[in-house]
Formats: sequence, structure tokens, C-alpha cells
Amino acid sequence: MIKISKIEYYLPEIILTNKQLEEEFPDWSSEKIEEKVGIRQRHIAGENETVLDLAVKSSEKVFKNYDREKVDFILFCTQSPDYFLPTTACLLQDRLGLRKNIGALDFNLGCSGFVYGLAMANGLLQSKIAKSILLVTSETYSKHLNKEDKGNRSIFGDASASCIVELDEDSAAMKFVLGTDGSGAENLIVKKGGFKKDYSINENTAFPPENLYMNGPEIFNFTIENIPGLVSDTLIENEIALEEVDYFIFHQANSFMLKYLRKKIKIPVDKFYIGMSETGNTVSATIPIALKDALDQHLIKEGDKVLIAGFGVGYSMASTIITI
Repeated sequence: MIKISKIEYYLPEIILTNKQLEEEFPDWSSEKIEEKVGIRQRHIAGENETVLDLAVKSSEKVFKNYDREKVDFILFCTQSPDYFLPTTACLLQDRLGLRKNIGALDFNLGCSGFVYGLAMANGLLQSKIAKSILLVTSETYSKHLNKEDKGNRSIFGDASASCIVELDEDSAAMKFVLGTDGSGAENLIVKKGGFKKDYSINENTAFPPENLYMNGPEIFNFTIENIPGLVSDTLIENEIALEEVDYFIFHQANSFMLKYLRKKIKIPVDKFYIGMSETGNTVSATIPIALKDALDQHLIKEGDKVLIAGFGVGYSMASTIITI
């Protein structure tokens, strides 16, 4: 019985195109990059631009037509925070000039983070701890990437999305399906940067341990093996048939993976969103960005039931059905 009242996003001004990557790596073709992953360009945060800076800009867009005084809780999802401490959500409260008698916390999740954020918001709202929640998913994965890592640089982009989540007695109850498999943690990881010092160096990468490492084939296998079941469980939990869902928005990882999933789950092409060509994989921000774009493009409308699913780093996965 909650609803997403407002949703906005912000993309950094710096753009990295496939042509630019081709100039850096002459053995790569810009056309082949787009053909393989469905990405033409991605936005990159500036050297001194952080997730907090991006979050301020996406949130201010929300407050152009929403009273910020109503917000009584901030949920901030990121894996590239400004500091170990303090919490970025606390800094955001100050930067936005929000009331001081509100709650604020960070949570460290990647591609499933938006759905997890909705699940936490649901609990806070249903228990009447909060009435209006600012849910922010902000990421600058580019700061984790080695400049020579052409594979990951072709995939990831930076962005922030801000949503207002509120109670709504007229909305259908959201029922969530969550999943975790920490045995796959090392297949998408930044080993150096925290306090663990006895980590092993992965022999499969030439990049230092402070850079992001992704085992693409293993991530693909995890996704293909688990997400069809996640979708099936979500349909059962929400007591709805696949044919009754109006639209499907999955984490925008890459177009090859999404097309494979769509075919395996048997989702009609006209009900399935793929739209990362101008933004790249923005991690926890992909789903809210896709929701906003789908609304603006009239692909979804008020009253539609939309199944959203996030999956990736952790391994972690989460899904629910929202009513627009």
C-alpha cells in the first residue's frame, strides 16, 4: 500500500562515447561495442564530483514540484560513498536543507538496490515510522575502474536517481521476493579499500585490487540460472499471471543479457524495457531511470502493473510488482 509519487534522475555532464573508447583502444570497434552490450555512450562523474553531488542534483529536481518539508526519512543506496563515515544520507540531509527531525541511513547494494530500497521503505511506511521517504540510488562506479579496463569502461556509467515513496491506501500492496548468494561475491568485487588486508590477488586480472573486478561469464551464469525463478516466485507471491503484467523493467545490465532473459522467461517484446544506450549500466540507478523514461515515453501509464527486478553484485537479487 505504498506508491512512488515522484521520480527524477541526474546524469553527469561528462560523456564517454564508444568512439572515444575506440580511439583509446584501436583494436576495439565502436559499432561492435554497441552491438554487443547495447550501449552507445555513458556519463562519467568529474574527478571531484561524488555520489553526494549527483544525489543533490537528482533530489533538487524532485523538489521542484514536491514540498521537501514532507520528507521524514532518507534511504541512500551506493557502493561508492563519499566517506567511510559519516553516512552520505546525513550529508544529503544537510545539503538539501531538510528537517533535522528525520531519519537517514545508507545501504550498500548494487544492481538490486532500488528494489531493496522499496522493500525497506515499505517497512518504514507500514510501521508508521515515516510518511514520506526520499529514496536515492546514486553511483559512480567509474571511480572503481582502471583506465586500461576497456571491458568494464564500455559498460558502466554514473548516475543518481531520487524518488519519493509514500503511503497510498488506494495502491495494491507490494510483495517482495529477495535473494542472496554470497558464494559468488568474488565475481564482482573491489578487494582493496576497506579494512581487510589479507585478501588474495585474482590471477585473472591485470588490474590492481583497488579496481573493480568482474567475471562477466559467471555473472551471466548467475543471472540466467536465477532470474527466471525470481520472476516466477514474484508472480506467485503477488498472485498474478505473467500475461497479466503490463510491463517488465529489469536492471539494465547489458542488452545481450536482457534479450536472453526475455526469451527464456517468454516475455513479449512490447512489454519489455531495454534502454541503456545513452547511459550505460548505472548499477542501482538503472531501474528508476528506466521507470522515469518509460513513463515519459508513455510505455507505461497510470494503473499499469510493472514487474521490476534487480540482480548482480553480492550476489543479490530482488523483485516486486508496482502499480503505476
